[in-house]
Amino acid sequence: MTADAALTGLADGWYALSVLHARIEAHIERALQAGHELSVREYSLLVVLSRQHDGQGGHLRMNQVADAVALSQSATTRLVTRLEDRGLLQRYLCPDDRRGIYTDVTASGLRLLDQARPTHDESLSGALRQAAADPELSALVAAVEALNASSVHGARTREYRPG
Repeated sequence: MTADAALTGLADGWYALSVLHARIEAHIERALQAGHELSVREYSLLVVLSRQHDGQGGHLRMNQVADAVALSQSATTRLVTRLEDRGLLQRYLCPDDRRGIYTDVTASGLRLLDQARPTHDESLSGALRQAAADPELSALVAAVEALNASSVHGARTREYRPG
């Protein structure tokens, strides 16, 4: 295989991955908007922030939030502001560094996330089933499912601690 052929194959794989991502995101977006008036980005932000914990190192600064949801800092700030205006998030100054701003999910945000999670998960499963039927995407769907299987297995392994 020549270098050009290898790059073409790589580009084809990247294109297929982009198509799979776009299809899944659009499918989930429609379901979340219809059922919960949430965008995929808003849902993702609520998920990221809900995984924080209290105590040292348990909160994310805005730049960390931007990295976690794959948005620019300005887009993340607009997203946080929208959710804050809806009462789903709150921002506060870092107690140790007054220049730092933390963001937390409110009780209302956690309730909405709990309500939206089944919609998200069912939409994701449905989109993956549809994509698996496409011969150009089926290998990627299998790879995503394999990642899930290995992370579930890894979580079970980490939870087990022999006495």
